[in-house]
Amino acid sequence: MSIISKPSKENIKHYLPIGITLFFLSLLDVFVNAFFNYDLLGFFPSQISYFSPLIFGFIGLYLIRIEFSGIRSLDILNKNINSNNFNAFLTLFTLFILIKSIPPLLNWFILDANFLGNTKEDCTGDGACWVFIKVWFNRFMYGLYPDAEQWRINTAFLILFAVVGISFFVKEKLKKYFILFLIFVYPFLGIELISGGNFGLKYVETAAWGGLSLTFIISAFAILFCFPIGVFLALGRRSSLPAIRYISIGFIELWRGVPLITVLFMSSVMFPMFLPEDMFIDKLVRVIIAISLFEAAYVAEVIRGGLQALPRGQYDAAKSLGMGYWKMHILVILPQALKLVIPGIANTFLALVKDTPLIFVVGLLEIVGMLNLAKTNPEWLGFAMEGYVFASVLFFIICYAMSKYSYNLEQKYKTER
Repeated sequence: MSIISKPSKENIKHYLPIGITLFFLSLLDVFVNAFFNYDLLGFFPSQISYFSPLIFGFIGLYLIRIEFSGIRSLDILNKNINSNNFNAFLTLFTLFILIKSIPPLLNWFILDANFLGNTKEDCTGDGACWVFIKVWFNRFMYGLYPDAEQWRINTAFLILFAVVGISFFVKEKLKKYFILFLIFVYPFLGIELISGGNFGLKYVETAAWGGLSLTFIISAFAILFCFPIGVFLALGRRSSLPAIRYISIGFIELWRGVPLITVLFMSSVMFPMFLPEDMFIDKLVRVIIAISLFEAAYVAEVIRGGLQALPRGQYDAAKSLGMGYWKMHILVILPQALKLVIPGIANTFLALVKDTPLIFVVGLLEIVGMLNLAKTNPEWLGFAMEGYVFASVLFFIICYAMSKYSYNLEQKYKTER
């Protein structure tokens, strides 16, 4: 019998306390070294001291790697982050990197940062200058929209969030009315509020629209238009009629084969050249149409994947009930296909939101465009990092919220296959 046996359920009382102690000792050493610049294991020779947290942590994880220990939390930990030696090493390496990165990030974001003031001279520390965000906050949110009229944007988005929020708590049979309101009524109401020109509201040109509000406007309208277009293109690509099928294939491949920045440039510069002299289409409208058509090609391919995943029996069953083409697809085929591709559709919409900064090529300034304008201001040179961090946090919140909503939809309509 060997002196040191492999950790198991039989000797768990001996190995588990030692393993936990060594593991947390390694984490404590890295933590104290990162925050207080003191080495707890400094009594070891210098060649060993540098790797001692990794060695102690690795031994500790090995000693607590006990299969079917009977301790639920320990079994979950071993299954997910300590199933073998390689995973144990990755776990320790990741934890050490996270602990080491906390102090400099904490110092830059909060402890050494400047929050008070209104000028560049108020930024005296080595940390972030959040004064820059404070001074330019209105421009990042509303662009060049007149300050006295910004309540209109706030009202439009407040109505949107209120309707969406209430729709989560009403009965299922009433939700369709909220959806119809958001699709057919709210777009006209929101645009009327923001653009003005009627009901005593001052007209504001779309050139003055900008910031995060413009990002939301373009994303919302592009999603609203590209989804139904994508559905029709997906159905057209699978159509038995050659003309419709080839037109759909040509449209999809054309838009997928051209970069979005080229599409935006064409919509802004080239497209007006083909219009009659007395005809004018607003630049923002042209941009929304261009993005909608571009993203519709990708949505179509995602939906086509869901249509192909359905078994042939679904089509035969619908036809046996006497359903025609449109009734079959609306009531039987599309509901099942769309449920299968919710993650893919959400991914396409997320890409659409993150593509909105490209509209700078046509002179529209959403939040990243306003950031680029602010960082070149002579009074605020050198503070681009704070702006990019601020914009990245906003984009993360937006994309994470969309991702969680799509995940909830996926779980709600999940079908056992």
